[in-house]
Amino acid sequence: MTTRLQLFTSPSAFPNPQRLRLFMHEKGIADQFDETVYDMAPGGEQRGWRHLNMNPWGETPTLQLADGSFISETAAIVRFLDQSYPGRKIMGETPLEQGLDNMWDNRIWVHILYRIVTAFHVLHTGLGFKLELTKNEAWGEHCRKEALMHAALVNRHLADGREWLLGGAEPTFADVTLATAIAFSKFPVNATPLDERFEHLDSYWQRWQKRPSFQAAYADRSSGIPELDSPSA
Repeated sequence: MTTRLQLFTSPSAFPNPQRLRLFMHEKGIADQFDETVYDMAPGGEQRGWRHLNMNPWGETPTLQLADGSFISETAAIVRFLDQSYPGRKIMGETPLEQGLDNMWDNRIWVHILYRIVTAFHVLHTGLGFKLELTKNEAWGEHCRKEALMHAALVNRHLADGREWLLGGAEPTFADVTLATAIAFSKFPVNATPLDERFEHLDSYWQRWQKRPSFQAAYADRSSGIPELDSPSA
């Protein structure tokens, strides 16, 4: 694939476009796209009509294809790119690896990352009243506790000494999702830092920080996480 595709994302503080960005750096294709980074808050550009015409759900990331059509939802875009571009298959090489990667990605996205994202939105109206529709502290606290409970299960899975979720030498897309879940848990307003609560997730987080792909993905210094945004990071 030689045509530069148009990609619409958000700064590294936002976990879904960051999952895509980290995947692209792992895949080695991040420099092959023309990227528009939306002002998420308080501007809310992703909910403006220009983006809604491309993606009526008004969420990032959105990818414009060569024929002018669009594909959205992070895992869907990643699957398309992983199969369309040469290089290591981040979602798994074999059918078994692909199945296991999808299993772990679903577990982490549904039970950890999405729970933290929900808590962010309903505990704090995190993006402001222009974009947030409700505030529900009880539901937010429930989601935060759910995230911690399932993070404990992932921590136990990593306790056998494996470096990555599938036990291979390199991270897969499920690992990308887990990395962004840990990062977002450390966002100050969320105050649920998974690396500080779980021993093996801490080691896992430190491994990610050493990877060039991780460093490149967070190079915008806009994650809202002091340890990633400081000049020495």
